[in-house]
Formats: sequence, C-alpha cells, structure tokens
Amino acid sequence: MAEITSLREAVAGLVHDGDAVAMEGFTHLIPHAAGHEIIRQGRRDLTLCRMTPDVIYDQMIGAGVASKLVFSWLGNPGVGSLHAIRRRIEHADPAPLAIEEYSHFGMVCRYVAGASNLPFFPIRSYYESDLPVANDRIRPMTSPYEDETEVYVVPPLRPDVTIVHAQRSDAGGDAQIWGLLGCQKEAAFAAERVIVVCEEIVDETVIRADPNRTVIPGVVVDAVVEAPFACHPSFAQGYYDRDNGFYLEWDRVAREAETLDAWLDEWVRGTADHSEYVEKMGAARWDSLRPQEQLSGEVNYGRYA
Repeated sequence: MAEITSLREAVAGLVHDGDAVAMEGFTHLIPHAAGHEIIRQGRRDLTLCRMTPDVIYDQMIGAGVASKLVFSWLGNPGVGSLHAIRRRIEHADPAPLAIEEYSHFGMVCRYVAGASNLPFFPIRSYYESDLPVANDRIRPMTSPYEDETEVYVVPPLRPDVTIVHAQRSDAGGDAQIWGLLGCQKEAAFAAERVIVVCEEIVDETVIRADPNRTVIPGVVVDAVVEAPFACHPSFAQGYYDRDNGFYLEWDRVAREAETLDAWLDEWVRGTADHSEYVEKMGAARWDSLRPQEQLSGEVNYGRYA
C-alpha cells in the first residue's frame, strides 16, 4: 500500500546512490521539486532516465548527482541548450557523463518492455537512422514471421525508482492526470519503486467519480506526496501555467558553472524543502501563473442495480 509522506521522507527512503531514476512528465507535470530534493540530499552516481530531459536534469546534472543519462531529445524547450549537460558531455567538466540516446518512441518502447517483463521491444522507425550507429544497444533483428524483414529492437528499461507528478491522488496512490500525457504510466509500471507527487490529495470518492482519469493505480505506488507547485517552472494543467520567464533566465544562469552553482545554493540547497522554495518565490509569482477556470464536460457512467 502507498504511504502518504513528505518529499524529504520519500526521497530518503526510496532513492539511493547508484539508482536508475526515471522522472517522467511530458511538457507539464515535470517533477522539479523531487529533483531538488534529490539534490538537497546529496545523492550520487544516479542514472537519470527521461524521455525529454530539460531544465530539471540540467540542474541535477549540474549539481553532480548523476554519472549517466538515458534519454531522447534534450534541451531547454523554446530557448536552446542545456549548458550543464553540454559541459559534462563535451568537456567532461567537472566529470564525464555517460549517455545512452534513443528516439522518443524508443524510450516509450523501452518502458513498455520493462513494464511487460519483455526481453526487448521491436521498433520499425530506426530503419535508415543513425541512432543504431550511435547506440549499440539498438540492435537489428530479422522477423520470425516475415522473410528478410529486418526491424530493430530496444532493451527493457526497468528503473529502480520512477517519480511522476499528477494533478491529484487519493491516499492509496490512485493518481489522476489530465491534459498532455507522456509515458508516466509505462515508467511507473516498469519501476521497482514509485513516488507520486501531486497538487492535492483528495478523498477516494473523488477518484471513483471520474475513474478514467486514473493513469497510475495505487497498487504500484510506494509513496504519495502532496506538494502544490511542485512542477515549477513546468506547469500542471488546470492549476498553474508554465513560467516562461524562468526558462529564459535559466539559459543565462546555466551558461557558467559558477552562476549555476550559486543558483542551486540559493534556491535548492539554501531552502529547507519545497514549501520554503514556494514561499521564497513569492505569492505574486504564483498568482501571475494561475489560469482562468475552464471546466471539462461530464459523462454519464450510469447507475446499475
């Protein structure tokens, strides 16, 4: 059964040095606060997995928590490069960073294979791609059903820990997501341990009233954390908007290791927890990110005798 806990306790109990850690969420619902807590607790030698590494992995890799990155596309979305990651890859500064690159779909297929306990997953889209040249874990295979048909296969991805953010969850870990979906479900089912961070913990009756929004069932969840604004500067659909100014500012902050480290000292290492980060950011900042209400429609599930 999932346990309601703080982010500090969840990371302390479930994320260990040397773990493979997946933090998923596509465009919104990116678990930034969890990444900050991993930095605060000084984890080391992590293998970070993510379909679209962006600012949170730049922060974590800049903080020295990781020795390897498993990923597809990476960048500061809408802005440019991730400078801390580039320093590690291009200049081994301050240390080398091992990388294992796939396409978006390749990463999804790896999670599906891990979740399904499969030894590999076939994929057609690497035909005439250079990725199999860059990554020798993407391997050709002849179909057992069609003569001479060659496909590529990717290995399963089974993280030690998957961390996802959801709009809401009940105490048992039944987590609901709406808006853009990434591969949170697949990553959660593939993992040994799962942390769900959410904007709010709600009564079970709320979850049961809208069951099709439950993307991650509590049966695979170890810890549930209520942490409003925990996606910032990403957004949570219906709760707050993307902080575009932050992404622009991060490009300046991350260009030099010294300014990045100073930012971490002030905003991450210098705050006791996510609540202090929220308070430090200020009420005006959060108010500026609140969306207007836009309710979705209702459906009739029917009441049966």
